[in-house]
Amino acid sequence: MTGEARGSQPRGVASALVFPMLLVALFLAHAPLLRLPYFWDEAGYYIPAARDLLLTGSVIPQTTISNAHPPLVMAYLALCWKLAGFAPEVTRTAMLVVAAFTLLGLFRLARCIASLEVAAVSTLLTGLYPVFFAQSSLAHVDLAAAGLIFWGLGAYVRDESKATVFWFCLAVLAKETAILVPVALFAWELSRRSAAVSAAFRRPKAGATARLLTPIIPLSLWYAYHYHRTGFVFGNPEFFRYNVEATLHPVRILLACLLRLWQTVGYMNLSLLTLAALLAMWLPPLMDEGQERPRIALDIQFAFFSIVVMHVLALSVIGGAVLARYMLPVVPLVIVVCVSTLWRRVGRWAGVVLIVALGFIAGLFVNPPYGFSLEDNLAYRDYIVLHQHAEQYLEARHPNSRVLTAWPASDELTHSYLGYVTRPMRVVRIENFTAEQIALASELRSGFDMALVFSSKLEPSHPVFERWKLWQEWKRQYFGYYRDVPPAAAAQLLGGRLVYTEARKGQWVGVIEMEREYEAKASGSTHPGE
Repeated sequence: MTGEARGSQPRGVASALVFPMLLVALFLAHAPLLRLPYFWDEAGYYIPAARDLLLTGSVIPQTTISNAHPPLVMAYLALCWKLAGFAPEVTRTAMLVVAAFTLLGLFRLARCIASLEVAAVSTLLTGLYPVFFAQSSLAHVDLAAAGLIFWGLGAYVRDESKATVFWFCLAVLAKETAILVPVALFAWELSRRSAAVSAAFRRPKAGATARLLTPIIPLSLWYAYHYHRTGFVFGNPEFFRYNVEATLHPVRILLACLLRLWQTVGYMNLSLLTLAALLAMWLPPLMDEGQERPRIALDIQFAFFSIVVMHVLALSVIGGAVLARYMLPVVPLVIVVCVSTLWRRVGRWAGVVLIVALGFIAGLFVNPPYGFSLEDNLAYRDYIVLHQHAEQYLEARHPNSRVLTAWPASDELTHSYLGYVTRPMRVVRIENFTAEQIALASELRSGFDMALVFSSKLEPSHPVFERWKLWQEWKRQYFGYYRDVPPAAAAQLLGGRLVYTEARKGQWVGVIEMEREYEAKASGSTHPGE
């Protein structure tokens, strides 16, 4: 097809060389992060579930309530621990291998549909994109599912039906929402059969189209097994309520859809790339040896578009937390299309790419002027370091105390294998650090000796939407937003004494000693350095 780039098999030797290059680059870039203890959902679900599989052989978690996520990634981690030992650096290195595999799949996909330059630059920018970079060494399932999807899409554009089914079946066993991709492609293939579009695009084979739904089978078998073992299909009732039942309000769906769109085209400086590509559309294609530089074939672009739309719509309806990592299967596709547009139409496209790359790097360290998840850039490292310091202080000076705190610190203190303490501590758990929760806890002062309070989110110094009261109300009503009471105010409400506090880039942590313990001592604890 003139002026269009269509699938071609990338050289196997080149791909074999690309993988170790990607892995070494990722390892060097993440070297300072490899020994960090486990963070948030890692500590709350994925690490305990994988550890249970290692110790008991059960794919159904024993020490935490099952969320019904398919077990492929947890099984992979358990195998790595079996071979190399149970340690954070083993876990994070194992996930970097997955990240390199994901980038290789994206490179091969991009090479099939565009030029080598587009494939190389798209892979580089994806690796630098703050959300991808942060997720690369975290033990979550989303990046692994995205990688298997990219390998499946590479087979799809090469019309390799069996390989497509194989990769998509693995993807749904990594995360259940990966089923959205073959379903979206199935819908796109059906639309291509209509008279309106059949003249513009090649007709798909009927058998190949039907096979796209094959991944429903292993996913259904997993859910059937999960129901047999637990009595629940889609996870425990609280998980289902939070991620499905509580998300079905029309206003909430609309707001979530807008957030999903922003995560797809603008989040964490992605707008630099998408706006540049949009402006480039006003320029004529560049010529190479008298011919226009080819674009990605339109049927492939529309297939990508169907995947993006399916994710935006479906993940606006389900999913209690509107996390950016859920969009990892689609953002790299947007990056590939945008880079291809710049390569095709902008003479000095390398300069534009350099600006975008610098914007992504800045996004790793500079927090945006709006609320965001700590796991979306290196803010997660600040959280871990703050909790390490505070919990080591508690363990060293008050090892036998009962500590009032909230999740995930409650798990960090009680599960020493998470890497924060060397032995479990006793915990009294509250839901959060709102004034209401702390006031209720203050009525039970006899139940705890110390309190560990911390920021559960990062509040920007000058938030963009702070003055829009309606948005603040929507956040509270539909997304569970609340304000954490800072350490000094929490100490006053609890009737205790703030003995330790530390802050990093808008995040904070504090340790409060209750008055009765302080008064019983000959000398009180002080902040380190006082």
